[in-house]
Amino acid sequence: MLSRSGFRCFAACLPFLLLAACGGKEPQAKANGSAAERPIPVTTRVVQPSAWNDTLQALGTAKARESVTLTAKVSEIVQDVHFESGQQVQAGQVLVTLKGDAAQAALVQAEATYAEAERLYRRQKELADQQLIARSQLDTQLALRDAAAARVRQARADIADRSVRAPFAGVLGIRQVSPGSLITANSTIATLDDVSRMYVDFQVPEAALASVALGNAVTATATAYRGETFQGRVETIDARIDPATRAVTVRAVFANDDRRLRPGMLMDVRLFRPERQALVIPEIAVVQVGRDSFVYRVKADGSVEQAPVTVGVRRDGQAEIAEGIAAGERIVIDGTGKLRPGVKVADAAPTAPAKQAAPAADDQG
Repeated sequence: MLSRSGFRCFAACLPFLLLAACGGKEPQAKANGSAAERPIPVTTRVVQPSAWNDTLQALGTAKARESVTLTAKVSEIVQDVHFESGQQVQAGQVLVTLKGDAAQAALVQAEATYAEAERLYRRQKELADQQLIARSQLDTQLALRDAAAARVRQARADIADRSVRAPFAGVLGIRQVSPGSLITANSTIATLDDVSRMYVDFQVPEAALASVALGNAVTATATAYRGETFQGRVETIDARIDPATRAVTVRAVFANDDRRLRPGMLMDVRLFRPERQALVIPEIAVVQVGRDSFVYRVKADGSVEQAPVTVGVRRDGQAEIAEGIAAGERIVIDGTGKLRPGVKVADAAPTAPAKQAAPAADDQG
C-alpha cells in the first residue's frame, strides 16, 4: 500500500502521465484519419443511351417445310420399289409400283365398251339427222356413251393409283416395304420431308405481342451442334392467342441448304425485337443483395451512394437499366466490392460510354 507521501506524489504526477499518453496517440489517430479519407481507385463511366435489342427466349421443335407419310390408296402386292432409304427425290417421281393385272384388264374392257357405245351413237346420230329414229333414242345412246367414257377414266385412275409418286421434292426416310409384300391404305411406305427450309414454332407471351413483327431476326441453337447458332426470321404470327396459356404461336423459318437441321429437333430460340435506345451498363456494375439491385453513383464531391435500380434484359455481359439512374450520371463499373456509401473514389481508368451494337441476323429462309 502507498503511504500518504507516496499517494501525494502519484496524484501530482498523474496529469503529466495522461498528457504523455494522449500525446503519444494523437499522431497515430491523425495518420489513420488520413488513410481513411484517401480515395479508393475504381473505374467509372458516364451512363448514356445506346442501341439495344430486347430478346425473347423460348423452346421450339423443328419442322420440315413440307412433310408427309407416304401410303398407298389401294390394297395390293408390291411389284417394284424404285427408291432407297434417305434418297433425295423429285416431285412426281415414281417410288413404288403395285401389281395391276386386274386393273389393266378392267381398262381393256372399259375401252371396248366405250368404242362400241361411240359407234352406236354415231350411227344413230345419222339416222336421227334423217328423222328415221326418235330424238329421245339418240339421247339415250349418248348417255350410254358418256357412261362408258367415265368407266374408262375410272379404270385409268385405278391403274395410276398403283404407282405411288412423290408429291413434292424432298428426302425420303427409312424404307418400310419390299417387293412382294402386301400393303394396305394404312401401311407406311416411307416418310418424305422437304428440308430445304425448316420451320420452328414457339410461344410468345401476350404481353410481348406488340413488339413482335414479321421479319424479326431469330437465332436458334440445337444440342446436336453445340456452340453453333442458326439464323432465321419470323415468317408467321398466329391469328389467335391461346386462352389457356395467354401466348401466341410464332413461326420462324431457317435456311437449311446443308440439311443439318432435321424435323423433330429441339431448338432453343431467341427472338430479337426491334432496336431501341436504352441505358445499358456492364453487368458487373450491378450489385445484387437478395432481391434488391443497386449501383454505386458518384456524387459531385467524389463520394459514392447506392442507387437502387430496376434491371431489365441481361445479355452478353450487359444489363439494361429500366429505372433508378438517368443519362449523364456517373457510376462505378469496376471495383464495387470495396465500396460503401460515403467513401470517396478516384477514377483509375475512366471509360467513355460505349454504344451497344444491335446483333445482326441474316435474312434467310
